[in-house]
Amino acid sequence: MAQSYHFSLPLLLLACVSADTRLALAADAQTQTAPIKHVVIGDSAEPLYGPWKFHVGDSPIDPVHHSPLWSEPTFDDSTWETVDLTPRDATLDPVYGVSGMVPGWTNRGHAGHWGYAWYRIRVQVDAPPGKSLALEGPPGVDDGYQVFQNGILLGSFGGFSSGRPVVYNTQPMRFALPQPANPSNPRVLAFRVWMEPSTPANYPDVGGLRTAPLLGDAGAVTANHQLRWLDALRAVADLLVSAIAFGLFALMAFSLIFFDRSDRVYLWLGTAFLLTAMFDALVVLLDTKQYMGIATGDPIRFVVLRPLIYAAWVMVWWSWFGLHRPAWLPRAAAALALLFAISTALNRNLLVFTVLPHSVSAAFGSVYLATKFLFLPLMFVCIVQGIRQKGVEGWSVLPAVVLWGVAQFWDDFNFLHINLTWYPFGVQVTLGDIANLLLAFVIAGLLLRRLLVTVLRQRLMELDVKQAQEVQRVILPEPIATLPGLAIESEYRPAREVGGDFFQILPHASNGSMLIVAGDVAGKGLQAGMLVALLVGAIRTSAQFDPDPLVVLKVLNQRLCGRSHAAATCLALRIGADGGATLANAGHLPPYLNGRPVEIEGSLPLGMIEDPVFSVMRFNLAEGDQLMLMSDGIAEATDVNGRLFGFERIDDLMRESASVGALATAAQNFGQEDDISVIAITRTAS
Repeated sequence: MAQSYHFSLPLLLLACVSADTRLALAADAQTQTAPIKHVVIGDSAEPLYGPWKFHVGDSPIDPVHHSPLWSEPTFDDSTWETVDLTPRDATLDPVYGVSGMVPGWTNRGHAGHWGYAWYRIRVQVDAPPGKSLALEGPPGVDDGYQVFQNGILLGSFGGFSSGRPVVYNTQPMRFALPQPANPSNPRVLAFRVWMEPSTPANYPDVGGLRTAPLLGDAGAVTANHQLRWLDALRAVADLLVSAIAFGLFALMAFSLIFFDRSDRVYLWLGTAFLLTAMFDALVVLLDTKQYMGIATGDPIRFVVLRPLIYAAWVMVWWSWFGLHRPAWLPRAAAALALLFAISTALNRNLLVFTVLPHSVSAAFGSVYLATKFLFLPLMFVCIVQGIRQKGVEGWSVLPAVVLWGVAQFWDDFNFLHINLTWYPFGVQVTLGDIANLLLAFVIAGLLLRRLLVTVLRQRLMELDVKQAQEVQRVILPEPIATLPGLAIESEYRPAREVGGDFFQILPHASNGSMLIVAGDVAGKGLQAGMLVALLVGAIRTSAQFDPDPLVVLKVLNQRLCGRSHAAATCLALRIGADGGATLANAGHLPPYLNGRPVEIEGSLPLGMIEDPVFSVMRFNLAEGDQLMLMSDGIAEATDVNGRLFGFERIDDLMRESASVGALATAAQNFGQEDDISVIAITRTAS
């Protein structure tokens, strides 16, 4: 809705007189204070080197205009310090990546000051009518700022909406300059600058404007602004390449876990690579985007990521050689990482809840350096132990440790005054970048060598497994056997390449009896297969001297006792020529006689105690009777929902007179978890 206002003639005349008086006072104030910078604008831009008026602290708010008093053109800044931003030389600053830097206010008599400060300059602009003007923010500044023209806020670099400002790593900024009401009057440009308390602890000569803003034609300023962005991107190009490279190496290291899950070095190496990639990527993000402020980004980089990176590399070499001694080393790495994080936070003044005095934060500088350098001795302890244990392989990783040390500590040797930063084609390259690149290639070579050794070891293990399979095929009977008075059918399906179920069918030539022994070794795989071979040999040896089922079980129990984690369930059955049967059981599933489970007392498995009491029963097999022996792999088969195959399904199949193949297939299709073995013994006519 539009609103209308009515003024009387006297009030209108009074307002005009007041405006004229204010303009006159403003002109007098400008004449009596600082000199005026004259700028003639054509199609170019000119840096505003000075003279600038400078004052630490923050401005009071004008109660009339509700703007900072120090930004208004009428403010008298004649008592302020005068600052000249003219650079002494064109040396490229390694922190900001720009040339022409000047010392900040910490080098101009305000060493202990952090927080707000103000810069003001009066500029007389001579430009053709209608010329669009712009101002490029200083490419080097500590740390954030707001810029005003004649008391009007043009924009800011950083967040100044409320409370403590949110500042970012310095980035190119461009501000349009509106045409003042009277172009012939000088313009007052004011910068309200904020510096973080952590900045003086990190870099020398900091504080405020370190380079001059650029004033001129909007097109020229825009072109220079684009060049500044190109320079900024070139300054972080090395870190971007490093982040991508280490990210790919992390992916490669993690993928190698699938080749050898038992080797923890791939996990630690992938973690170290990933943390390094995150560190470099975060620097690129902080330098090119305004997503995360310095107050958040620096603690993540220096207090969280860097200590974790150092500790992870110690664990890389610890696990590389599979060390167990000295046992204190992993704990020392963790404690050192924590101390490193704390000393870094105190030295760089990165605490969120308080701000330490500069003298206190500087005192932790030596603690920070000491903890940082102590990671190298931990790594060399790992290398020395690796050389003692593995010889040449230990020496082969020494170049990687040296390169890592150079990459991490090269900037701590600035006191030697040796240039370790280069700018080929405008791209910043440091000694640390070169060392990191060489480190990546050395690690890649070491990983390739380690992978080849792992593949060779796996092939040898596969050969061992195949040989164990061949042995198991030899020692297990044929699936179908016809003997005098008995028809025997068996089915064996291991859960892995080598199974833990076993059975033997041993006829006695002198009296026509038959000894059948079936069992299940605890565990799976190659170890279980070796125990099977041991038990089969013991069964054959024992049966030659005494085929009594109880004697056989006692012999097997003696073979397993005293062996760690060696246990087995077993069932021994002797069937005479007349059909008389003796059954001895050691914790095995009872057999099924004509589809019904045989009722026999339970007992302990083999290998549990020295002198167990095994269950023994005797019965008679008539013509046509069938005994079905099976392992617990059938009852313990589990489907995708976690349901067991169970004994009820076995009973149903027994009532249907299912064959050994049908019973094994039903359990296998349901969800095989363990080895499956089924033996059917049918009494036939002699």
